[in-house]
Amino acid sequence: MKRKAIIFGIKGCTLTKDEKKLIKHHKPWGIILFSRNIKNLDQIKILVENIKSLVNDKKYPILIDQEGGSVSRLNNLMDTTTLSQQYFGNIYKKNKNKFFNYYKTYVNGVCNVLDEIGININTVPVLDVKRDNAHKIIGDRSFSKYPKKVKKLGEICTKLYQEKKIGTVMKHIPGHGLSKSDTHTKISFVNNQKEELMKKDFTPFKNSKSFFAMTAHIIYKSYDPFFTATHSKIIIKEIIRKNIGFKGIIISDDISMKALKYGLKENATKALNAGCNLVLHCNANINEMKQLAKIIPSIDEFTQKKTSQFYNFLG
Repeated sequence: MKRKAIIFGIKGCTLTKDEKKLIKHHKPWGIILFSRNIKNLDQIKILVENIKSLVNDKKYPILIDQEGGSVSRLNNLMDTTTLSQQYFGNIYKKNKNKFFNYYKTYVNGVCNVLDEIGININTVPVLDVKRDNAHKIIGDRSFSKYPKKVKKLGEICTKLYQEKKIGTVMKHIPGHGLSKSDTHTKISFVNNQKEELMKKDFTPFKNSKSFFAMTAHIIYKSYDPFFTATHSKIIIKEIIRKNIGFKGIIISDDISMKALKYGLKENATKALNAGCNLVLHCNANINEMKQLAKIIPSIDEFTQKKTSQFYNFLG
């Protein structure tokens, strides 16, 4: 399984010649889709089939960032803009049975569409705890301000997706809820003490059965005052691997986001050197993709093993 340790986004509703060449020659680990790639059902099915045929792999990882609410990429196929994690968290607070029925119906509906398209990974659940006085970037993307509730609903989310043979990417590990800024546009610092972070923000990620996790581009000063979680050996090895106990594949958040302060290639290599197994590049800038494809190594033995386990799960 010779793959590059990177996931790329693509530009439009069909593959360009350069994208075809890059996917076929360099074989990124997977491709992530966004709203810009989806016009209608027939089109997106053809696009996914074309991607998989280029690498001759029917189980090739095709990801989507479909949370519901403010992050809804399937709107040209099904409108989920009102169905945020906060929406379902509020139902859970009032009536647990109603929540389960509603949420299962929602997840099954999304999974049926993803299965029809050929998408096998969704970047959910968001396990960030909603915190007061934080930036609105998480907002309704969080299930709750209570860590135990976030953890519980996250476990339900992962289980429901896995029942439908769709992999999940929990995010943004080890916790984005305290961020005072949008990491798409600027760096973010969290000054809170270790004990509070352990008790609240890190808790929902523990013992998750998700195959994948996505890092937060946040500097947790009490642990590592210099590097974001994505670039921090301390956070990845001591917190994500040891304390949280995550045993799956760690994917960086998008390395072209402004919260990472280095050049694109250095952002990628620093993430891999810190302990990320895969890096994510979403903006579909083909020149950047070509540069990265040349310097990104093939996946290591651990990632190969975990990818094989995921393929076995897909059946």
